[in-house]
Amino acid sequence: MPDEGHAKNRPASGNSTSDLEHPTEKQPARRRPAKLIWAGVALVVVMAYFGVTEVHKRIAYIFEEDARIGADLITVSSRVAGWITEMPVIEGDTVQAGAVIVQVDDREAQVLLNELEAQLGGIRAERDRLKAERVLVTSQVESRLVSEKSLAAAAGVSVSSMRPQLELAKRELDRTKKLYEDKVSSRRQLDQAETKLQQADREYRIAVADLRAAESRVIEVQADRARLDVLAADLIVLEQREAEIQARMARQRLDVLDRTVKSPIGGVVDRTFVDIGEYVTPGQRLVLVHDPARVWVEANIKETSIRSLNVGQPVDIRVDAYPGEVFKGQVQIVGSAATSQFALLPTPNPSGNFTKITQRLPIRISIENPDERLRPGMMVEVKIPKSEQ
Repeated sequence: MPDEGHAKNRPASGNSTSDLEHPTEKQPARRRPAKLIWAGVALVVVMAYFGVTEVHKRIAYIFEEDARIGADLITVSSRVAGWITEMPVIEGDTVQAGAVIVQVDDREAQVLLNELEAQLGGIRAERDRLKAERVLVTSQVESRLVSEKSLAAAAGVSVSSMRPQLELAKRELDRTKKLYEDKVSSRRQLDQAETKLQQADREYRIAVADLRAAESRVIEVQADRARLDVLAADLIVLEQREAEIQARMARQRLDVLDRTVKSPIGGVVDRTFVDIGEYVTPGQRLVLVHDPARVWVEANIKETSIRSLNVGQPVDIRVDAYPGEVFKGQVQIVGSAATSQFALLPTPNPSGNFTKITQRLPIRISIENPDERLRPGMMVEVKIPKSEQ
């Protein structure tokens, strides 16, 4: 019996212990739902904040991730053909404007230039000789012409003076003949009159011959003056040849200069396409250079965002290569045609099935204070505040 009573009392004591421990086990279970609720509320607030912030950014800004750094990549080509003898630059070198970047063999071109210079010297010497000869001929012709004209004038005076004497001798002979016929004069007087006439006629003929010879010599001297015209024409021909040689020399000098290829700008050598010893032809690419101080950002903006874009708007530029740095810029150019208009292959729609695709327009963004770290082709992200319409 005592055992039964003791057994009856055991459950009672067990129940009382359970009742004492149960409240302590349920107390943390009541606090856990409250923590979860507060955690959920905080998560919702954070998500709401970031969501509102992201929505505000999408509304207030234009974002473009597919943007690249652009620059004027200048391809330096060869104007002449020849073998490359020197190439003092390599890829990555910084060059100044006018610095030699490629030297093409110029020995043959220099020899041709020397040959033309020798020809020009010969032509100038011949021209000087003709000028001297022309001066000499002019002096001789003028002096001879004066002399022959003087002789001709003297011969003319002789003819003029001999003509009255001849006429007098003729009249004297006629009178003597009449007197001889009238038996007044003698035969001797008639012979003397005839002799005087013959002498006067001979002297007159000699004077006329001298006059004609003098006139012929004057004509001959005047003909020699035409030689001056021939010399003048020869000088004109030489001057034309000299001008032609000078033109050929100018072209040959240009050929010699073109064999020393210089950088058109100060910048960086991006790529070289030839090596020393190679044979190049006119128009062949030699070197690719660009100016690091003249770089910009090229981006294609959706046509639906163009209405909120104006020239001069500020731009935040983030370069993928430098994620912790923001570069400043401005919208410089807004394209006047969509990029699809410049596609090599057009996209006609002969079937009539139409799928509307948002087009993109190119823009150019200038970079404030660019440095050499910004290289053409780098990927960038741009952020442009929308303008108020």
